[in-house]
Amino acid sequence: MLTQRYTLVYVALMTAVVIASNILVQYPVQGMLGAFNLADLLTWGAFTYPFAFLVTDLTNRHYGPRNARIVVICGFVIAVALSWYLSQPRIAIASGLAFLLGQLLDISVFNRLRRQSWWHAPLAGSMLGSILDTALFFSFAFAPVFSAFGPNDDFATGMAPVLGVLSVEAPRWISWALGDLSVKVLFALILLMPYGALMSVIKPMPAVKA
Repeated sequence: MLTQRYTLVYVALMTAVVIASNILVQYPVQGMLGAFNLADLLTWGAFTYPFAFLVTDLTNRHYGPRNARIVVICGFVIAVALSWYLSQPRIAIASGLAFLLGQLLDISVFNRLRRQSWWHAPLAGSMLGSILDTALFFSFAFAPVFSAFGPNDDFATGMAPVLGVLSVEAPRWISWALGDLSVKVLFALILLMPYGALMSVIKPMPAVKA
């Protein structure tokens, strides 16, 4: 009963993170950073989505990969269903596909490295999962080749400097993808702190090999 209760907590946290990210990824960060226009570099979703990896890694540590996959699948189903109404269907599909595959990769990498130094598993899992998730999401959500799933965002497909490098231009969604990935990598490092702080509280269950 206690296991089910905690699993529901993890599912609720995962769902909240993904829905918030689905909505916020549609809003570029406004403002200037020196000579760089932040709207060409980042969306607000980059600051919320990395917490999905923290939830997955804590679940994996606590209950093992099987329960972590259950949390991911439950979060995937609920988040996509709600996001279908709260954001564009194409965004919901892209988010669901990228989320599912990125989180499952994180679980696999985490489980393989869980017996190494405490930070190896969450860092490697989050990094590799973020790369896969970012590539899948931004390609499916904004690339013209996937326009059959929804209209293209003219602002997203317009040309912009890549990561603020004025001599190199590409569709803005590519610059967003690189900018978002940079933030996710940074957050993968930052979120090691709460993960490490919670290790003494969230310990592996007896059936889970630490």
